[in-house]
Amino acid sequence: MNDTPGWASPGSAPSDGQKPDASGPAEPADRPGPAQPADQPGHAPQGPGPQWSKEQPPPAQWSAPSAPTGPGQAPPPPPPGPGWGTQPPGGYGPGGPGGYGPGGPGGPGGPGGYGPGYGHPGGPGGWGSGWGGPPPAAKPGVIPLRPLGVGEILDGAVSTMRTYWRTVLGISLTVAVLTEIIVVLFQGLVLDDSSTDALNDPSATLSELSRAMGDALLNSTVIFVISLVGTVIATALLTTVTSRAVLGKPVTIGEAWRDARPQILKLFGLICLLLLITAGVVTAGTLPGILVSLAGSTGAGVALTVLGIIGAGIVALWLMIRFSLASPALMLEKQGIKKAMSRSTKLVRGTWWRIFGIQLLATIIANVVASIIVIPFTFLAGALSGDGITGWLNSGVGDLGWTFLIVSGIGSVIGSMITFPITAGVTVLLYIDQRIRREALDLELARAAGVQGYGPTAPGATPGS
Repeated sequence: MNDTPGWASPGSAPSDGQKPDASGPAEPADRPGPAQPADQPGHAPQGPGPQWSKEQPPPAQWSAPSAPTGPGQAPPPPPPGPGWGTQPPGGYGPGGPGGYGPGGPGGPGGPGGYGPGYGHPGGPGGWGSGWGGPPPAAKPGVIPLRPLGVGEILDGAVSTMRTYWRTVLGISLTVAVLTEIIVVLFQGLVLDDSSTDALNDPSATLSELSRAMGDALLNSTVIFVISLVGTVIATALLTTVTSRAVLGKPVTIGEAWRDARPQILKLFGLICLLLLITAGVVTAGTLPGILVSLAGSTGAGVALTVLGIIGAGIVALWLMIRFSLASPALMLEKQGIKKAMSRSTKLVRGTWWRIFGIQLLATIIANVVASIIVIPFTFLAGALSGDGITGWLNSGVGDLGWTFLIVSGIGSVIGSMITFPITAGVTVLLYIDQRIRREALDLELARAAGVQGYGPTAPGATPGS
């Protein structure tokens, strides 16, 4: 025990020559031990070892080693076990007379002793109160470098938008304005409203309805592709911004573009592939019902189609969440499409429901906030159009004038400025969180951010999980 730091006898130093098999502290030289009769109860028989003081601790405290228990004296407590703050009652606390027991000089906490410490668990300066858990994780940027909670992921996305608002809003505004200008010009100059009038005409023939539905589907597809290109570009640039925000390093729009440009075509291909997979799953689910309906069994065909749509929707949703982290993996790891999809599969494995819940929550929040802005602009656009709000509500898909397109387009731009940063930021932070949990990415991020004393050798560090 003498060589154990912090547990040596008061006034002695480690390895001071005391024999390791000594059963207790030595009696002071100026206090001769009185002889005790061997048959007296409560005292140890005489022997060659050191003698004990007549003043013994009260019952249930320390007693002489290997001494038999006498009448009215409790048996000695068991030896102290290992661990933090699990010291025996009355042991190694305020010292007893010449020893380790309570209440006298020379012991730890007594006059001339060590002062407060080593004593009762949780006492002042003791082992029980000196360890309060691991130190807080480093936070060089918008998130702490440790596994994240749901609130921290959402807060990190909002903090990125708030801290680097010039870059984030600049990217979102630029992409949203360019995309919306193309959509408005396409709807105003190319989209033929007369071809879709048949959808509102009760007397339209089947061929007219089929042609109108085909034109509406083609127009919607073109608008969707234009919006998709804008979403891909915004996601690519905001991924770079969010990854720098985690390290606490600012980035300009030009720097984000130079970093993301080599991967933009791959990102576009990845998103198109995911859309094709979704369309293939939905087609495979609805095709049996359609074939049964064409064969003449309309009721069974409709029921089979509905079941097929439900099953296909479930499978498509499972695949989309499974591959939801492929976009940041492709952008930040500079991977190809196939490798990015496999990386997403590996990171999502075992945490599908958690990632689905966080993505769903972020989507709901972003769309609700965007709708609060877009819906008033849409009604304002209808009120400012030629027929007023009532005529616009009754006209349906037709009669989209330039006033309506421009005013509603302004609302769409403002809404996109909110949805782009939140959805892209949450996806990137989910990717980083999963890599911290599975691959200890926090160590690499800390080194990249220049955090001092962070890593497996840092005192009390608990990287990853």
